[in-house]
Amino acid sequence: MTAVPLDSVPFSELLREPAATVERLLRVRALRLRRRDADDLVLMSADRADREGQVVDLTTRLLSEIARTDPHLLAGLLPRVLPWVRFLPAEAIDEFAKEFVAIAAAAADLGNMASVSVVLTAWRNTAEAYSDPELFAILRDQTTGDFGTVPLPDAP
Repeated sequence: MTAVPLDSVPFSELLREPAATVERLLRVRALRLRRRDADDLVLMSADRADREGQVVDLTTRLLSEIARTDPHLLAGLLPRVLPWVRFLPAEAIDEFAKEFVAIAAAAADLGNMASVSVVLTAWRNTAEAYSDPELFAILRDQTTGDFGTVPLPDAP
């Protein structure tokens, strides 16, 4: 899944020329504010953010209703939308579909979709493990016993 690229400007441009930057925002969907030492920011009008939020909410509600009405339909569509899903076993695709819909509905209700991205990343990583027979064999063979403390990952 690739997002539509946003017009981008250095954050310092917003600070130096706020009126010109806001004028530019009126001609585009949103502006990515590039920062050197921190995550980029996105600037968009509140009206546009509200409208996009409504679309996400409606889409989530529709998916939830489709999944409730015909649980297998969504699972059947996922491999067309997310090709990596093909590496998951059939029962895992069903589990992914249920988890995705449940998390998306809860996230939309909160107005924070970050947890949906976590679910997608976790399932994509699972599909990657299934796609590599050597990796899958290694992971499958090491499921018993205590392998000790797992170190925390390095901070990004």
